Amino acid sequence: MSVTRVHTARALDEPVCVPLDEAVDIIANGEMDDEVGLMRWGSNYTFLVNIVRADIRLMAIYKPRRGERPLWDFPDGTLCNRETAAYLTSRALGWGIVPPTILRDGTRGVGSVQLFIDHDPEEHYYTFDKRRFLLQLQRFAVFDAIANNADRKGGHCIVDEDGRLWGIDHGLTFNASEKLRTVIWDFAGAPIPPPILDDLEAFRARLDEDGDYAREMRELLSHVELRMLKLRAERLLESGLFPLPGPGPNRPWPAV
Repeated sequence: MSVTRVHTARALDEPVCVPLDEAVDIIANGEMDDEVGLMRWGSNYTFLVNIVRADIRLMAIYKPRRGERPLWDFPDGTLCNRETAAYLTSRALGWGIVPPTILRDGTRGVGSVQLFIDHDPEEHYYTFDKRRFLLQLQRFAVFDAIANNADRKGGHCIVDEDGRLWGIDHGLTFNASEKLRTVIWDFAGAPIPPPILDDLEAFRARLDEDGDYAREMRELLSHVELRMLKLRAERLLESGLFPLPGPGPNRPWPAV
């Protein structure tokens, strides 16, 4: 899915729509000059920040590595890598699920910096009309399966001012062990539409190529994690079906 412009904000009370390439350049190369506030609902330190480049100011979500809470089932200090890998994977699939996300230095050290998407927090998976987003939700389901997303809560599906659906909070992804936990089981066991399978086939080819995507992913994830990413994509292509819930926990908590 082609994305050329994105809804973000220059300040909490100043939403703005900017070209995608410009937004990526600003969050990658701009100066992080101010922390607007701490996002208090997450398990890890997450900051809303201002980033400025050439007198253009945008807001972003900054998750510093040193603010990550240790987890027993994910290697320490890798959640920001996984946030970035999720964006690269979304981009490689051509689906535009994840807002632009860069791994870079910030006011509290290296971390993931994701473009803030202006949205109504009360509009999410459990409140919006799912019929509006059928194709994108199907893509979400496949994306979460190959990324092995352990935390697709309803509140991690947000809608911008253009009515575009985005996915956020991808720190718990790409584990080598099966971890899929999601609220999007609407399509479980159903055939995956051919256009999505075509995109997935092209994505698998990119994993085998020594192109930008494969090189960038090698810098973010382990060899085993990348091998399992490819295996999950291959299994979906072989079955042609949306995944079924596994025997273990298959929904995140809390659900929103």
